[in-house]
Amino acid sequence: MNSSTASRLSTGLPSLDDLLGGGLLPGSLTVVVGATGIGKTQLGLAFAHAGLAQEGQRGVLFDMASRGDSQNHADYAGRLFDWILTEKLAEDAALPEHVWELEQARFDYTHIFRQSGRRVTKSDLELDDWKEWKVELSRKLQRAIAFFYGNFAHGVRRCVIDGVEPTDRASDSWQLDLFEYIYHQILRKDHDWVARDLFRERFRQNADLVDSHGWDQADVGCLLLYTSHEVMLDELLERSIESGDLLSNANTIILMGKTRRDDTMGRALHIAKHRGSACDERIVPYTISDEGLVL
Repeated sequence: MNSSTASRLSTGLPSLDDLLGGGLLPGSLTVVVGATGIGKTQLGLAFAHAGLAQEGQRGVLFDMASRGDSQNHADYAGRLFDWILTEKLAEDAALPEHVWELEQARFDYTHIFRQSGRRVTKSDLELDDWKEWKVELSRKLQRAIAFFYGNFAHGVRRCVIDGVEPTDRASDSWQLDLFEYIYHQILRKDHDWVARDLFRERFRQNADLVDSHGWDQADVGCLLLYTSHEVMLDELLERSIESGDLLSNANTIILMGKTRRDDTMGRALHIAKHRGSACDERIVPYTISDEGLVL
């Protein structure tokens, strides 16, 4: 086992790292599942912030929400970590070659679907609207490639993807389709092949810079924050996983939900899956304080 796969990525919460046998495995997908307001975003930001101590660069946040911004990333980052998020605006015009310039490539956050007003299910769109949306998605995908490539080329080694809304059928979600592309064709792809998708016909003239800004995709950790219909932790524990479901392909699954004891409501998490590593299988209560999640 090489050094990159032997190391662990801290979640930013030492007590959670202990439950995970030392942390998350780089080069793999972790999915955090829970209802709106359960604390997923705070956990995601703690993971991203932990990159500063571990890799020398904080992680980046890719917001897939298409109907406003209810995640409060900037507020949480500033309040919990004194971290002022720098945002790559979706409308910013940029040439692919701008990824070599630190000030035009290294951004903490992007929200390329802000105020798109699109529902997340394909069946909600008429055929003509779906064709139009696919064209828009293609344009936005190029911005996503540039965002991730520019950050990874400058030392970032972890990312958080947020804003994925629940659907009755995973196959009906354009958000999950897009995530699958991002995960397999950007995050899990060799850097030079990602560069080919970014530069296209200008790849050869950028080949030397591509070589000098390379990274090992096995070092990159991805945390997907996935909003569920289920609110209670018991409901999440009973949830079935469809064949081909996102959760069936994840290396690690962390469930976050509400609990009830007599007349008192609380919160707890459970590590439902942690492939390739021992983990603690307890249900662990947590609270949300001014310092974020406290187990």
